[in-house]
Amino acid sequence: MGFLDHFSTDVGIDLGTCNTLIYVRGKGIVIDEPSVVAVEKGTKRVVAVGAEAKRMLWKTPGNIIAIRPLRDGVIADIDSTEKMIKYFISKVIPRHQLFRSTRMKIGIPSCITQVERRAVVEAALKAGAKEVEVIEESKAAAIGAKIPIGEPAGHMVCDIGGGTAEISVISLGGMVVTTSIRVGGDKFDEAIVRHILSVHNLKIGQQTAERLKIEIGNAIADKDLGKMEIRGNDAITGLPRRMEIDSVEVREALKDPVSEIVEEIKRTLGRTPPELAADIVERGIVMTGGGSMLKGLPRLISKETGVPVFLVEKPLECVAVGAGLAFELDDNITTGRSVYDSLND
Repeated sequence: MGFLDHFSTDVGIDLGTCNTLIYVRGKGIVIDEPSVVAVEKGTKRVVAVGAEAKRMLWKTPGNIIAIRPLRDGVIADIDSTEKMIKYFISKVIPRHQLFRSTRMKIGIPSCITQVERRAVVEAALKAGAKEVEVIEESKAAAIGAKIPIGEPAGHMVCDIGGGTAEISVISLGGMVVTTSIRVGGDKFDEAIVRHILSVHNLKIGQQTAERLKIEIGNAIADKDLGKMEIRGNDAITGLPRRMEIDSVEVREALKDPVSEIVEEIKRTLGRTPPELAADIVERGIVMTGGGSMLKGLPRLISKETGVPVFLVEKPLECVAVGAGLAFELDDNITTGRSVYDSLND
């Protein structure tokens, strides 16, 4: 064990479009809150962060703005992101310890630019970290799911978050093939909003769409027909109106973004070397991330690709846990310990 291991606090962060999760080595997941910040107009003073701020979305008075500082998996507002990270970290790490010894690894989509990557690192450094590294989300997710990616064998991971879907083939600890598209849970919600407006002339909010997705959303036909009442504004009269929606209609609304993800998985499989593809057919595709929890999605992907698909036990936590465990893997390499010994302890 090195000098830093005695005095540093290792932190893994899944800086998600919808939720931010923070893993602290030795403590597990310590933060799981919405990526939302409420600030005063003009002064930019933070009024609320996380769950409290999310309750203010689209419901704030004129002098307060509730914003989501990340969009499509990247930072849209660096100042608010820095304040959000600082707030979350301050809840779990004492300030006197933070600046001296905190190391952070942050999961990022592979599709982001170098400028966007630097923005993530800069926000974390300003929030108080001593050392900041980034790690591809699908690689972090694979580590968090305890997939033995150090083996000379192909493993495919599909991580669907709020802003992006990242599909990677990993072997010997490296990314052999990886692709990322800006389609995720947010696009699912937006598709539902558009469908309800175009078919029923009813304007609904993102939160209503999210509830529809979670409660009766599905990616493949199911014998159980779920129904849910929704409320919104009539697009023609502007008056409040309510109606009932069933799971068949929600599935139709989700068809396009779901198809984009399925097609991207097919393309990634097509680019995979034959030997690794054979391993994937045998071992299956592992799914992580909140978007993977859409009912029937693993079954649809398996049907479309002919490959077994498995949803991990805690899909929302994998990136944050894997980012934190990646420090242990790095330390084990330095000490000569087997890279995956710590995952099997």
